[in-house]
Amino acid sequence: MKMTTLGRDGPQVSRLGLGCAGMSQMPRNEEEGVATIHALLDAGVNLLDTADFYGMGHNEMLIGRAIRGRRDQALLSVKCGLMLSPTHRFLGLDGRPAAIKNFVAYSLQRLGVDEIDLFQLCRADPDVPYEESIGAIAELIAEGKVRHLGVSEVGADLIRRAHAVHPVAALEIEYSLACRFIEHEILPTTRELGIAVVAYRVLADGLLSGSVPESRGLFVPPRLEGGNLAANVATCAAALELAREKGITPAQLAVAWLLAQGEDIIPLIGMRRPSRLAENLAIPDIVLSPDELARLDKAFHPEAILGDRYPASVQKFAAR
Repeated sequence: MKMTTLGRDGPQVSRLGLGCAGMSQMPRNEEEGVATIHALLDAGVNLLDTADFYGMGHNEMLIGRAIRGRRDQALLSVKCGLMLSPTHRFLGLDGRPAAIKNFVAYSLQRLGVDEIDLFQLCRADPDVPYEESIGAIAELIAEGKVRHLGVSEVGADLIRRAHAVHPVAALEIEYSLACRFIEHEILPTTRELGIAVVAYRVLADGLLSGSVPESRGLFVPPRLEGGNLAANVATCAAALELAREKGITPAQLAVAWLLAQGEDIIPLIGMRRPSRLAENLAIPDIVLSPDELARLDKAFHPEAILGDRYPASVQKFAAR
């Protein structure tokens, strides 16, 4: 596995990371989840991305089981701050310093580790000054409970405000061929400050996967609804055609495009079973020519995809 640096002065991190959320969705198969993590660690993929609210703590416990005896092979990235009811109803955000420290205490216990490598508030809490939330993580770094500061789903202004409190190693944010809003201001800011970008939803809810996605789940994005969905599937046909020409899968093409955007971009892939290992491990070796990149840029200009990436109730907390 090819490696890069997490930010300007961070640790070595694999060019691909594992987004672990899917392993806690129903139906669950913990044995397959553990086997998948082991296979990726064996292959040199060290970034494991989770959150304390994935499966209401289940995801962290699964990862803790998988890395037992292999802690030195894993770079753990954890998000906090999202509050959910027992029925998974969104209750809001909590970025209070005391809450953040409480979240870390429980995450350390579930993961079975003494220190979290990268920690971030999943969204900025509009009711708490961002510097106070970031300051709490900075204190946890000083205490040896967190190694590096991350930020998640924030714009250029909040990135700068966080970085002024403590150096930021990485920004986790949505980025894909079908979602390029960060290129205008956010990406230039991270590059100016030496901050890595951990990209999630790299297949844009399935639009880039080669199959027509279904509008389902708690947070159905407007880009998957009605006329937007039909238009967006038609737009994504350009990527499917190029993938067929190159003899690769549409998902491989989508992630390879992200890797081609720079060494500071670290896409998160979703895997629930080891059978997909070979397909994903081949991605860093896929080369896109300048003509192929230009072709994709033309098809996926920033306004090509119709509809927001979250419903309005959630979009108001997201970066833009």
